[in-house]
Amino acid sequence: MIAFVEGIVRIVRPASVVLDVNGVGYEVFVCDPYKYRIGKVTFLYTYHQIREDAQTLFGFDTEMDYEIFTRLLNVKGIGAKTALAMLTKCPGADMARAIEEGDVKLLKSLPGIGVKSASQIVLDLQGKLVSIQREEIEIGDPVWMQTQEALEALGYKANTLQSIKKELQDAGYESVDEMLRHALMLLAKRNGV
Repeated sequence: MIAFVEGIVRIVRPASVVLDVNGVGYEVFVCDPYKYRIGKVTFLYTYHQIREDAQTLFGFDTEMDYEIFTRLLNVKGIGAKTALAMLTKCPGADMARAIEEGDVKLLKSLPGIGVKSASQIVLDLQGKLVSIQREEIEIGDPVWMQTQEALEALGYKANTLQSIKKELQDAGYESVDEMLRHALMLLAKRNGV
């Protein structure tokens, strides 16, 4: 399998770019081909799809987009072109957040996705993207990371914690104790306690 390619952009097409990798041209289907500049060296994480009638490379700027793409392929009814179209409209981090929060409305607004497919995506992937999301957490926010670990140790689910993350981070806490207290208050309030 071809895990990544790095080469000079030689051709930009409506759905793909052609990269010159040591004299060999690889056509890679990408989310937004027109953002790539001819003559520029580009690195892409790739998914190498092998079918009976074709071999296709799909490329991604970030490993998170690649991971979301491969997870989407495991959902019944979602093919490679649909998954790529989804990522074109909604970057991987936003899609992971939408799936974890069960945001069917956002998912069904994506190309090729109806209510049934959106619900299936949430059903199949909710709770499975937490490790991917953690990799995307900014290194500059260790207070949130420690707070999240403490709350998970207390039995709270990751998708529940994602729903309060922004409010806690926006408050600008400098200590884990303060953020943890606020988090427990928010969670209690949501549970009607």
